[in-house]
Formats: sequence, structure tokens, C-alpha cells
Amino acid sequence: MSSPRLVYLAVSRVLAWLALLSRSDAAKNAEILVLRHEVAVLRRGNTKPRLDWSDRAILAALIRLLPKALQAHRIITPATVLRWHKRLTARKWTQPRPPGRPPISDELVALIVTMATDNKSWGYQRIQGELRRLGHRVAASTIRRILRAHRLPPAPRRANDLTWRTFLRGHADTLLACDFFHVDLVNLQRVYVFFVLDVRNRYVHILGTTANPTGAWTTQLARNLIADLGQRTDQLRHLVRDRDAKFTAAFDAVFTSEGIQPLPIPAQCPRANAYAERFVLTARRECTDRMLLLGERHLRVVLNEFADHYNRGRPHRSLEKRAPNDDPEVLPLSVPLDRIRRRKLLGGLISEYERAA
Repeated sequence: MSSPRLVYLAVSRVLAWLALLSRSDAAKNAEILVLRHEVAVLRRGNTKPRLDWSDRAILAALIRLLPKALQAHRIITPATVLRWHKRLTARKWTQPRPPGRPPISDELVALIVTMATDNKSWGYQRIQGELRRLGHRVAASTIRRILRAHRLPPAPRRANDLTWRTFLRGHADTLLACDFFHVDLVNLQRVYVFFVLDVRNRYVHILGTTANPTGAWTTQLARNLIADLGQRTDQLRHLVRDRDAKFTAAFDAVFTSEGIQPLPIPAQCPRANAYAERFVLTARRECTDRMLLLGERHLRVVLNEFADHYNRGRPHRSLEKRAPNDDPEVLPLSVPLDRIRRRKLLGGLISEYERAA
């Protein structure tokens, strides 16, 4: 509260006292009784009213003029006045506190949260060590406080919270994912397409189409796939599949014999097979949903051409805008604009752009 307000209150109280000189004692006594009753009513709702420093100054100055018998009935007591005085004295003569640790910038807080989120097994000490290698000295207690503020549990609890997304990303180089999707032909016949996706480079294998898929048919396609993969099977460890009845024990045995462990996803959880489901969305949106397919043979021709485009000429965001067949170690050369030609696929439904011959 500012000093002008204190001056205003003091002047208003003096003028009020001067006005009281012209009033009779009976009127003054009646007003005092009314004010006492109002104070009693106010105390019922707020036993500890808040006073600012100007209110304290006025009450401390006037309470000394009251008789001792009335001082005990006020909202403040002499002990309260002494406590106010001690507080003012301590505030005046107390030395300023040391600055303490320097504040943590928002960018450094974001980096700590990112490290804890990306690395589930990193504890406070490990994060502290990584920050020190980057030239930032942060106490382990500060890291713990930051992670608690962002509701991130300690390392043991974060490390045990393994999701399917984390598992798939950590094993992408050794994963295959397979699934079915159906296509309705122009004669309303439903045909099922079986495919396998190499998660490492998103290379897709369209293994076969049929209107009546069986376990024996699926097992034979698995044998054909193992023959096509060749030496790539030595690097593969898991096959992600759903719990379809067509994936029989014989189907699993084909991959187990090559050291590839089938990994069934939880029931009614298609997101656990996210890579295969994403290919199904791409194939429907860019190909099958935009055409009228006349028969199963027509469907095989269309899917083979689309798979060739998908593996050879379609950039993928997860591969840094490269196609699955592109060599990641080779940087493409700039092509003059007048040498770029369009290549039409599926009658112009899909376009590829390449250097003119």
C-alpha cells in the first residue's frame, strides 16, 4: 500500500474526530454500541482478518489511547503489536540471502525431459553424466525435481514400461511383419492378399492372392518367402503376426527352422502390428480404392506393379525420404529440370519422375 493512502486515512480520521466534538454523549455511546455489534458479527465469519501495513500503523497508534480494560477486547492485542515491530526490525536489518544455484533454462529442462523419455533405463546419475559431457553441470537432485514436475518416474519404473512401439523400433533391423488385407472385385467377390514387410527398409513382398485362404496355402507362401530372402534370413529374428487361424503351427515351423521366432500380437490390438497396418492403408489409399478390379488376375497385376513402385520409386518418411531399394550411402546427383521425365504407372494413376534417357 502506498504512502498517499496512509495520509488519506489519517486525514479522514482527524476530520471524523472533529465531527464528533459537535455530537452529544448519548449519540456517541449509541454509535459505539452499534460498531461493537458490527465487529462481533464480522468476527463470526472471519476470525482472523487480513491487515495491511497502513491498518497496522493506525491500530498500533490508537490502541495506546484506549483504557486497559478495553484493550483486551480489540481485534489486536499488545502482543500482536510487539510481533509486528519485531517483524519490521528483522526486515530492516536482515542481510540479503545469497543467490544460490543459477536457474535452469527452459531449453536445458526440455533436454533433460527428452533424455529421460528417449532412454527409459537412464537414471538421474546417467543423465547428469550425459549433460556433463555436453558441458552442462546440473545436480542430480535438480534432475530428479525436473522429472517429478513432468510426472516421469525413476529409471526402474520407466525401463519396465516397455511398449510395443518401443519394442518394434528397437528390433526393426531383425523384424518381419505379415498380414492379410481384402479387396472387393467388381463382381463383389472378396479376394485376400497376403504380404510380408521387411521392417528394416520397408520392402514389401506380395506373396499371393486367393478367395479362400487356408493354413496350407499360407504355409506354402511362407516357404516361398524363405527361399526368396536367401542370406537375409541370417539377420532376421522375429516375425510379427496377428492371431489369425490361418497362421498354423506348420506356418510357424517354417520360420522357426530358420531361427525366426513368430511373435503373435495381443488379441484385438492391431497397433502392435503397426508397420503392416500402415502398408495396408497406403495400398488402399493409393491403389486399390482408386480402381475397379475386374478379377483376381487383374488384382495380381495391379498389386505387383504397385509393389514395384513402392519398393523402387516411392519415398518414405521413415527412411529419410528414400525408397526401400535406394542405397542410403549414395547421394543422388542433381538432375537438370529439362532432363526430368514423368513415368506413368497403372495408366497414370501413379507417377514417377526420373532422369530422361
